[in-house]
Amino acid sequence: MDASKYYKIEGKDFTRTHRTCPKCGPSFFLANHYDRWTCGKCGYTIFKRKGPAKGKTVRRAPRKRTKSM
Repeated sequence: MDASKYYKIEGKDFTRTHRTCPKCGPSFFLANHYDRWTCGKCGYTIFKRKGPAKGKTVRRAPRKRTKSM
């Protein structure tokens, strides 16, 4: 893997672009999947939220059914 994907250097500032694993330590990064963050060493997983927050529920109107011919 290319190390430049995981670090960003601007002048004298050094930042990590990916999350690190809380179990394995700061030297192991979490892989960014479409619905989760996952550690390749220990399997630690953080799921990303889907939809609105629990306090703000949005109800949709049901779809109208049409007869097909």
